[in-house]
Amino acid sequence: MFLNKLHISCLFFFSTLLFPHSTKQSSAKAASFIYSGCSPSKYDPNGPFQNNLTPLLTSIVSGAAQASYNSYKSGDDSSGAAAYGLYQCRNDLSSDDCSNCVQSAVSQLNLVCADSLAASLQLDGCFVRYSNEDFLGKSDTAMTYRKCSTSRSDDAEFFRRRDDVLGDLQNGVSYRTSSSGTVQGYAQCLGDLGAADCSACLAQAVGQLKNACASALAADVYLAQCYARYWASGHYFRSSAGLQSNFTTLRPSLLCSYSEKGLRPATNNTHPRCFQTL
Repeated sequence: MFLNKLHISCLFFFSTLLFPHSTKQSSAKAASFIYSGCSPSKYDPNGPFQNNLTPLLTSIVSGAAQASYNSYKSGDDSSGAAAYGLYQCRNDLSSDDCSNCVQSAVSQLNLVCADSLAASLQLDGCFVRYSNEDFLGKSDTAMTYRKCSTSRSDDAEFFRRRDDVLGDLQNGVSYRTSSSGTVQGYAQCLGDLGAADCSACLAQAVGQLKNACASALAADVYLAQCYARYWASGHYFRSSAGLQSNFTTLRPSLLCSYSEKGLRPATNNTHPRCFQTL
């Protein structure tokens, strides 16, 4: 059973393509914790799933030194204990920063989702997910996470600039940054999405940004296979870096629990739906 109940903690992050940092700062920023999701179902640490998960995570870590995205399967389907997983780095990261980010994500995943049959973890610069169910290559545009700033604007120029940025992001593939006046943004699709599917996913994400966050001066939306973000100058989402600091300082207002309400009968899966106004 995949993610039936998840907890999420979230933060927004700088695009190093738009805001250059030193290599050390960029690497540290990329490893900043954003959110994690863990299934309540656990596996036997000495059982067959563990025997498949360990080499899967090893492949994820080693693969990140070679490419910004890859997916893996470990074990035989017929055994019922196969493990499926993927990782993705933000495309503007160097290979070293990507590798370091994914290694950090896997380490943190083992801490926050110990022995979970399915789990995902998003850091500033990379994403890692694994499951005992085969989710690889399957279309999924479910909402996973949304955050809207409490700061608002009714300025026509802001809306024009924001819509210019979102229109540009919506037409992008894989990874794209954009800016117009004081508004900036970026978007990314999972690496296995084709151009048409990526554009369709981003169109849905952009629609969520406009409809749900309305006049917010900063907002971001994650769907299962893509995300889009924008912010006006001076209204960038910020939070302290690091896994422990985020759990400590953000737990009262930013952690969400998910009920059974959103379960989809076909797969018995659900995604986090965390709607924040910050």
